[in-house]
Amino acid sequence: MTASAPTRVLLVDDQELVRVGFRLILERAGLRVVGEAGDGAAGVAAAAELDPDVVLMDIRMPVMDGIEATRRILEDDASRRVLALTTFDLDDVVFAAVRAGASGFLLKDVPPADLVHAVGVVARGEAMLAPTLTARLLERFASAPSPDSALPPGVELTDREVEIVRLVARGRSNAEIGSTLFLSESTVKTYVSRLLSKLGAHDRVQIAILAYESGLVRPGDRTG
Repeated sequence: MTASAPTRVLLVDDQELVRVGFRLILERAGLRVVGEAGDGAAGVAAAAELDPDVVLMDIRMPVMDGIEATRRILEDDASRRVLALTTFDLDDVVFAAVRAGASGFLLKDVPPADLVHAVGVVARGEAMLAPTLTARLLERFASAPSPDSALPPGVELTDREVEIVRLVARGRSNAEIGSTLFLSESTVKTYVSRLLSKLGAHDRVQIAILAYESGLVRPGDRTG
């Protein structure tokens, strides 16, 4: 995706009316819908063939659910972004989707403008989660760490990198982090890019998960 090219979106949902509606919304906003799929297995195949920037992924589908499809799509190419969609705001569903690598989570009744905004956010490598949902979700990661929840072997963070990781985990934007730490926004962006590479994370929400799972941030902390 270049700076001038429209974001390429793949729609994966078993309801045709949902796909049609989302296509109209996104294309009217200038985004490019490169394809559609009606189940998770077809979505995995379509992602490999069509190379989308963002996949809008329904969670509950026949053949293969959206959680497994998300996992397989990102195993194939970690640069892709998945925005999970569901009818209900259920913590367990959101937890599983983000654990699989989804960069965001939306309810299907999202207003059109919010849908377009969310696609743009995850296409830029940021996370799209409502603040109240983020707090609940990350507390789950803190209380139920994965077996490989420590920082990658051999990885050591500088004091400044730890500060930035903690602020990312608190949902702060680059501008807000810069204001807190008296750094330029471009400098923060460089730090975040370096952290993504260093931690093997594909977006900011994965940095936040690592921060909670490794104990760098704990539920109730008010750092930043």
